[in-house]
Amino acid sequence: MNPFAADTEFYLAFADEHPGSRILDIGCGTGLLTVELARRGHRMLGADPAEAMLDIARTRDGGDLVEWLRAEASELPPGDADLAIMTGHVAQVFITDDAWTDALAAAHRALRPGGLLVFESRDPQAQAWLRWGDGREVLDTPDGPVTAWNEVTGASGGVVGLVGHYEWENGEHVTDEGALRFRTEEELRASLVGAGFGVRAVYGDWMRGPVTDATTELIVVADARPV
Repeated sequence: MNPFAADTEFYLAFADEHPGSRILDIGCGTGLLTVELARRGHRMLGADPAEAMLDIARTRDGGDLVEWLRAEASELPPGDADLAIMTGHVAQVFITDDAWTDALAAAHRALRPGGLLVFESRDPQAQAWLRWGDGREVLDTPDGPVTAWNEVTGASGGVVGLVGHYEWENGEHVTDEGALRFRTEEELRASLVGAGFGVRAVYGDWMRGPVTDATTELIVVADARPV
């Protein structure tokens, strides 16, 4: 049985088409994908602004194969990476146009000329947020099972406000407010070109199919043009 979800399989397969690459994982979180890529022979740099996430990443089996960096996306140092990835819808946490522009500029600086940036963003035409309050999932944590769900508080101008709910078996209930930015394919393309990238492809599914009316994910491949 394949242990990885379709999105993870996409990134693993894409990276494996470029053996031994220097890869930057922007917003790497707890490093599940980062470590797996390192195990496959890629030279990995995992960056995340949350030290707690990096602490978990470092303790993973194989975590010593990765160079870890605490940094916001806009703070990434210049480099010569062959590939930069933003997975888990990290691209949607940059709410303002300025924040997104800064993140793309930093990614461009971190890549060698011709290096690739690959990420996904939910297609706003699918209006996924309308279904987010319908389901709950149980997460395994060191403190026991936690039931998690999202409450949508509003949607306007491409920004969806959220409250994440987390409920433990002992009745403890924690909430976390946030927001996500939904950009259209046209907005993504324009922002990338403005940041010095060429857009190689925009896929509409994890099998690299075209964008259609049924598309829920926009999966983008762009290359860093010399400046």
